[in-house]
Amino acid sequence: MLRADSTIDAGELYAVGNALGMSDQQVRLCVRRLIGDGQVTQEGRGRKAVLRATEALRRSVAPNVDYLRYMYAQDRGDAPWDGVWHLVAFAVPESVRHARDAMRDRIVHLGGAPIQGGLYVCANPWEARIAAAAAEFAVGEFITTMTSTDLRIGAVGTPRDLAARLWPLERLAAGQRRLALAAERHLDRLHAAEPLTPTEHLTIAVELAAEFDRATDPDPLLPPELLPSPWPGAAARELVARCWAELLKARAGESIQLFEVYAEVLGEVAAGR
Repeated sequence: MLRADSTIDAGELYAVGNALGMSDQQVRLCVRRLIGDGQVTQEGRGRKAVLRATEALRRSVAPNVDYLRYMYAQDRGDAPWDGVWHLVAFAVPESVRHARDAMRDRIVHLGGAPIQGGLYVCANPWEARIAAAAAEFAVGEFITTMTSTDLRIGAVGTPRDLAARLWPLERLAAGQRRLALAAERHLDRLHAAEPLTPTEHLTIAVELAAEFDRATDPDPLLPPELLPSPWPGAAARELVARCWAELLKARAGESIQLFEVYAEVLGEVAAGR
């Protein structure tokens, strides 16, 4: 719901919350929590209020454009795997446990899978992001990065077998199938003869973005060469792209940040870049 100028219209927020099954009181409590946590400030009262996001909130909710671009490039076959595994090892001392835990969480978020104590692997280049995370948590001196083209774990050495062992592929596939079903449902609504209201469009956008995040946040974006075939991810993302194309047509000129980001990426997808 965040607009390009970092504000949220409270009237729209309440309307979408109601459409998603939330009462005014529930929305009000959520807003109070956001204010209490220092994530937003409020100008005005009730549905006439304007919420303004802090810098920390803006950073936390901004879609990762590079991640989206790479995802769709893989689906088009424009990012083939080069056969290189990217590894990181770390041994952060107990005295800075918080930084150690934060670094481990970031490694997993970036698509890393644990091989054994303190050693993680990813199928995509991630050295720049690992270095940035290490600098952010001040643990650079404890981090080692390396690459391999002949990774083996016990008797497992073929790339697809390694991927199946290292990442929860069935759980990831289930998330993509769930995303596809949600996108199909929304696409049917967007193609219905009866025009949708602005609130209904926003509600679809919020639901679609939430389901998209739910499916893609844990996804390490493994190259197709490492995945079972057929893999539901590409089909699900194609349905999502079609939904966003319809939403963007209906909300042309919309200043909501989510629409602007997806408009940029999906314009490239449609052009085949």
